[in-house]
Amino acid sequence: MLAKPPVRKLARDLDVDLGSVTPTGPGGIVTREDVVARAGEASARALATYPGDDAPWLAQGTVSGGGRQTRVPVKSVRKRTAEAMVASAFTAPHVTVFHTLDITKTMKLVARLREDREFADVRVTPLLIAAKAVLTAVRRHPEINASWDDAAQEIVYKHYVNLGIAAATPRGLVVPNIKDAHTLGLKDLALGISELTATARAGRTTPMDMSDGTITITNVGVFGIDTGTPILNPGEAAILAFGAIRQQPWVHKGKIKPRQVTQLALSFDHRLVDGALGAKFLSDVAAVLAEPAQGLVWG
Repeated sequence: MLAKPPVRKLARDLDVDLGSVTPTGPGGIVTREDVVARAGEASARALATYPGDDAPWLAQGTVSGGGRQTRVPVKSVRKRTAEAMVASAFTAPHVTVFHTLDITKTMKLVARLREDREFADVRVTPLLIAAKAVLTAVRRHPEINASWDDAAQEIVYKHYVNLGIAAATPRGLVVPNIKDAHTLGLKDLALGISELTATARAGRTTPMDMSDGTITITNVGVFGIDTGTPILNPGEAAILAFGAIRQQPWVHKGKIKPRQVTQLALSFDHRLVDGALGAKFLSDVAAVLAEPAQGLVWG
């Protein structure tokens, strides 16, 4: 390989194998520019694999900026999700209220159900009880189960609950919903959640699965997150964020004891839901999670 001494030194400094360089100088001479270009290609490859060789955007993007960036076209699920979230954020006036509570009794119920023969073939999680609590609260406050029809200038009250469960998938965030969840018993609700999440993770969620949702739960706790301010799913009036469950000191019956504590956050469309309704709804969800037997009292 023809290269002048200064070029050879540059190649050593940049850890470039001269044998891998395509010469562009006269007579097949390797120039400084050839070495620098080759070093840039190597840097680009290294940076592109920085997050890990299995990073999903590697096969979809184009490396640019000397290997310091990868640009990936916005398309498919990610594009639709982004459009929906922007439309929701800038159309519906969001308000979020929060509640921190002791759900030790819910965790005991989850443990009991996992040992129950009736639930042997389903996955029982705290999310199941949270879903039941939301359905109970909707029954007590049906006006929260509504949507705003801007074209017709009407409020549409839904007499059914299609319960959305936000799911993070390799394709992005999807929010399929359990149709007519208000008609389901606890076991069938558990089956519905399991099937919905399994389908989403497998990338088989259809547009029909995500259509006509009425209220949504996003389980941020599975990522170790305490709470957040969720953005409404378009066409819905409320979304509940269910946070991580942590053992914390808590005043229980006048004494400080270790208890299972979580945080809830309810975002709602202030055109449809005023502060009092939002607070009452969240309070009822919390009441059922704090004392699951309350759900039986409220029917």
